[in-house]
Amino acid sequence: MHPASRLAPLLWLLLLGGSGLRAAPAALRLEWVKNILTIHGAPAGEKGVSILYLEAFCRPNSTTNEWARTVIPHTTELVSATPDQTRIELRSHLADGVEVEHVIRARGDEVDFRLIARNPTSHRSEAHWAQPCIRVGEFTGLYQPGNPQTYDYLRKSFLFLEGRLERMPTRDWATSARYVPGQVWAAPGVPRSDVNPRPLSPLTPSNGLIGCFSDDDRRILATAWEPYQELFQGVITCLHSDFRIGGLAPGEARRIHGKLYLVRNDVPALLRRYAHDFPAQSHVGR
Repeated sequence: MHPASRLAPLLWLLLLGGSGLRAAPAALRLEWVKNILTIHGAPAGEKGVSILYLEAFCRPNSTTNEWARTVIPHTTELVSATPDQTRIELRSHLADGVEVEHVIRARGDEVDFRLIARNPTSHRSEAHWAQPCIRVGEFTGLYQPGNPQTYDYLRKSFLFLEGRLERMPTRDWATSARYVPGQVWAAPGVPRSDVNPRPLSPLTPSNGLIGCFSDDDRRILATAWEPYQELFQGVITCLHSDFRIGGLAPGEARRIHGKLYLVRNDVPALLRRYAHDFPAQSHVGR
């Protein structure tokens, strides 16, 4: 590979601002230990927000498949972390040879994710999507220590359908799948055969945001990725926006961008911010 071709992805990772807006001083701090990314700081609440980062890398044809056949084994290692806990670098190694570099940065009231997935092998990778699993029980105030699979948090959780915020359980709630319960919304253009094997909603999200309200309804936790595979309400008081890789040809690299917002309860402001950060996928008002 020519040296210049190596520099382009590295420069992209370094340009973490991306939005053209000057970031506010970080109110959040990051910690990654044994695959758990914890977000600390006042916007995240007293106990912080934990993310299983990452839960799984997944193959296509997954909707009706056994989960063990869908998952591509992987390991993730910590590459570096700044002393002020605002920037972390990780590297994931997939069993099929793919490597994913992650730069995660706390910026004001958000966490910014910049990823590059590379296939250095001579064979095509079936890594089509991956799962950051956000645990929202503590944030919503509806976590039950003796019942980690409580679904009380649904009434605090939302996504956008036909341009409007809709709380869960949404209309047309699906109830049958290989594994139940839960709910999946396939992203526009994603084959409905390639998502989580949980109940699949017939509805398509009007944008890539999924989130929830805090215990006191004064804050919102919301997340989005570009590109994304699905939005998912899981079984461990969790919410997902699962990012899309789409498979990688030999030598191919793909950039992936994510955000996690921890903001005051102002839905129109959140939508404006999302539209600015993800103009290619935003459908505000539609």
